[in-house]
Amino acid sequence: MTFLKIALAATALAAAPAALAQDAAPAAEAGSPALATGATVLGNDGNPVGTIETISGEVVVINTGKHRAPVPATAIGASDKGLSVNITQAQLNEMMDTQVAQATAKRDAALVAGTEVISANGNPAGTLAEVNLDADMIVLASPKGKVALKKEHFAVDGQGRLMALFTREQIETAAAAGAGANGASN
Repeated sequence: MTFLKIALAATALAAAPAALAQDAAPAAEAGSPALATGATVLGNDGNPVGTIETISGEVVVINTGKHRAPVPATAIGASDKGLSVNITQAQLNEMMDTQVAQATAKRDAALVAGTEVISANGNPAGTLAEVNLDADMIVLASPKGKVALKKEHFAVDGQGRLMALFTREQIETAAAAGAGANGASN
């Protein structure tokens, strides 16, 4: 079985909507700050929190250098020095560290052999056949064959379901490629 290396493709797919959304800044209301990608956002201590990376509807992603933190656009105000939020960079990073740790713990607890998995687009993707968290090796048995993945390729969705961060089509393509490679080496 070949090891699946489509994380970059998934990252590209995930980044595409964000890249398209950069131009879709919320309409400026009277007295509201002009949000723009690339703008520096200052904290309540007067120091930079980060740079606006994307704007999608009413959510602004601030890159702190450590995290890409989603912040409600309404939480960003204007000061005499520019855009500002009522938090420091250290506080925002700490909040994000906590959220990442909670999501990781939830994901790792769900990575159990026999667990049903959905795809990133919500379709059934298969069942976990083998799980070795220490070796970071998870085998997903999809309808088209087995695919080796890593912990980082999974998340738990808002409804508590284990989700592979790939579409069902990507999983099926990888399984078919793995089956072809295994058949060719026999």
